[in-house]
Amino acid sequence: MRKFLLKRFLILIPVFFGVTFLVFLLSNLAPGSPVDAMITPDMNEAQIQDLTLRMGLDQPIVVQYAKWLGRMVRGDLGYSYRTKTAVTGVIGERIGPTLVLTGTVLILSIAVGVALGVIAAYKPYTFWDYLASGISFVGSGVPSFFLALVLIYFFSVKLRLLPTGGMYTNAATESLADLARHMVLPVIVLTMSISGGYIRQSRSAMLEVLGEEYVKMARARGIKERVVLLRHALRNAMLPIVTAIAMSIPFLVGGSVITEQVFGWPGMGSLMVISISNRDYPVIMGITVYITIAVLAVNVIVDILYALLDPKIRN
Repeated sequence: MRKFLLKRFLILIPVFFGVTFLVFLLSNLAPGSPVDAMITPDMNEAQIQDLTLRMGLDQPIVVQYAKWLGRMVRGDLGYSYRTKTAVTGVIGERIGPTLVLTGTVLILSIAVGVALGVIAAYKPYTFWDYLASGISFVGSGVPSFFLALVLIYFFSVKLRLLPTGGMYTNAATESLADLARHMVLPVIVLTMSISGGYIRQSRSAMLEVLGEEYVKMARARGIKERVVLLRHALRNAMLPIVTAIAMSIPFLVGGSVITEQVFGWPGMGSLMVISISNRDYPVIMGITVYITIAVLAVNVIVDILYALLDPKIRN
């Protein structure tokens, strides 16, 4: 196991540098620069040029990336061009709301998706199978922003049951109940989008496993059906399900950007949109570092689960 994990960690190092360099390159190649957002009507060409030199934007991209990388390794992500505050502080204010939203969505998506997929495979062509297929179709086929707007129209505008956006109504009502009310709609949107893939993968994997000889033998031995499903069938169907979950993590992070914008959720997704609009390179790179580390950490956890579920993978 130690050798297996060491190989995985060694692979992650060039992946991390490759992702950060690619984002840095694309950010700098985009039209415009941070200086454009700082220009005032009374500034002349010399002042603009001096500002560009002080920010180091006149240097080659490779040199800029090397300097940023050196500071990042020391734990210094720089200062935001937009707010003039430390990037770690700017991201620190947004990472909590994002973790609350995406963590809740991930747990619900796994619970709903795997449960419905297993039931649909166990009882094909029944109400549960049609329900699972319907949820999977809507979640996978309907764009998240459109589903969000539909839910806002019915539950917020027409029925006035839920707030249209934000994390709290105001500073005076910051309570768990108020947070839960604001989370309902964005959680439903993201859970519908994510769980559809889990349902399809779980149903397909379970249908394949339920037809295996060892499952038939377990039933012939008189083992309880619940034990057959959970211990014999689901356990052996977990590899493709875990793969589907791992592949959805980057989508969940990316999908939350749109959802956070629609619902005004003060998370890292909306911060990324604001930073891109203002060419705030340090914040863009800081968010990239956080997201890349999170995705790579999830991949390591998934690799460990693979090794535990199938010892042959360790070799």
